Amino acid sequence: MKLNASEKALRTVIYILLLLLSFATFYPFWNSLVISFNVGRDTSLGGITFWPRVFTFENYMIVFKEKYIFHAYMITILRTALGTVLSMFFTALFAYGLSKRGLLFKKGYMIICVVTMYFSGGLIPYFVLIHTLKLYDTFTFLIIHGMVNVYNMIIFRTFFQGLPDGLEESARIDGCSNYGTFFRIVLPISGPVMATLALFTAVGLWNDWFTPAVFINSQELIPLQTLLVQIINAGNTATLIANLNTHAQSMVQNTVTVKALQMATMMVATLPILTVYPFLQKYFVKGALVGSLKE
Repeated sequence: MKLNASEKALRTVIYILLLLLSFATFYPFWNSLVISFNVGRDTSLGGITFWPRVFTFENYMIVFKEKYIFHAYMITILRTALGTVLSMFFTALFAYGLSKRGLLFKKGYMIICVVTMYFSGGLIPYFVLIHTLKLYDTFTFLIIHGMVNVYNMIIFRTFFQGLPDGLEESARIDGCSNYGTFFRIVLPISGPVMATLALFTAVGLWNDWFTPAVFINSQELIPLQTLLVQIINAGNTATLIANLNTHAQSMVQNTVTVKALQMATMMVATLPILTVYPFLQKYFVKGALVGSLKE
């Protein structure tokens, strides 16, 4: 279809705006990456924009050689992996039960669930509860915190309600129990919604720094994101040097600055979760919108 002059002008303006928006979104990330590969002392002089002026790997050498940073990285990976698997399992199981038409007090359960989306007891009562359950400062708490997400449960429930009744009826004829039907029939065909919600859950767990900052006291259990916040809050080289080993201390004193180390740690913390998106992108539209198809 041939466009007239006004339509071409409008399309050109839209493309320009989209390019500017893309640049504004991408440039901060790119600039942080550039700074992470530049000598810290040189970065402090300013003028670093699109390319490193004095290229170096020293910032990343400190990040990967420091035991407490590597340990925090492993805690983050374990928490994200185990937390995502448990969250998907229990949320899907809960949603499958609530999707059954003959469930007693079904509306009551849903009202209770929806209320928790908008109201909570507050941070202090929750803190007291975690202390009472002896989950404070434990790795178990990092995994089970937020294990059932009501928003994800509603999407799962809507998806399960849209499945043909014949699937479950044929499974029962073949002798499957409710659990057998769930694990053998329902879960295998829930790939798109499962992949999408798993990604959202994993990103949330990976980026969560506040929860460990409040409920974790041991340095051995602090995830990478919380550690990154601590590095940012250090604010000066002297505070940071006190936490590093002898070799890293000499590097910080000579070439590396707190800002350079912050950028390197941020890149290490961000890149892994970004690499997951391309593999699950095809599931986004179908999985994310399934909750709006049927109530």
